[in-house]
Amino acid sequence: MDVIRRNTDYALRLAAQLAAGHAAGKPLSARYLAGQTHVAYPVACKLLQKLAAAGLVDSVMGPKGGFRLAKQPEAITFGQVIEAAQGPISVIRCLMGDFECPLKGTCPVGPKLKTMQDQINGFLHDVTLAEFLKTKGVKTNG
Repeated sequence: MDVIRRNTDYALRLAAQLAAGHAAGKPLSARYLAGQTHVAYPVACKLLQKLAAAGLVDSVMGPKGGFRLAKQPEAITFGQVIEAAQGPISVIRCLMGDFECPLKGTCPVGPKLKTMQDQINGFLHDVTLAEFLKTKGVKTNG
C-alpha cells in the first residue's frame, strides 16, 4: 500500500510547477500545468480544484486565467498539499483520532508507531514548496 497515493504525487507535482511559476506572478493554465507535470488534464483539473478549495491555490478566470499559489511557496507545506489531495497520512489506523483500539494504553508497538507518526508529521509540515525551487526537474518559465 502506498502511503502517498498516485493523485497526491500528481498534486505535489502541480504544486511544484506552481511554485516555480510563482515569481512571474501570472496564472498558469491547467492544460499547461498538466503538460509540464505529465498529469492527465482531467485529473489535473480535479486536483487543482482540491488545492483551491484548501486555500492553497487561487483560480483566475478569463482568457489569460489559470491557477497560481495563494501564498508564498515558503508558506505552503508538503503536509498541506497532501492533506488537500488525500487527507491526513496515518501509519496505522489506531493513530487516527476516532479509532478506539482495544489495546489502547497496553499495546507494545503503539508508542514506537506514534514516534514514527510524529516524525512523519514533522517532516511534512517542515518542508515547504520553496524546496521544489531547488529541484532540477521543475521548469521556471510559464
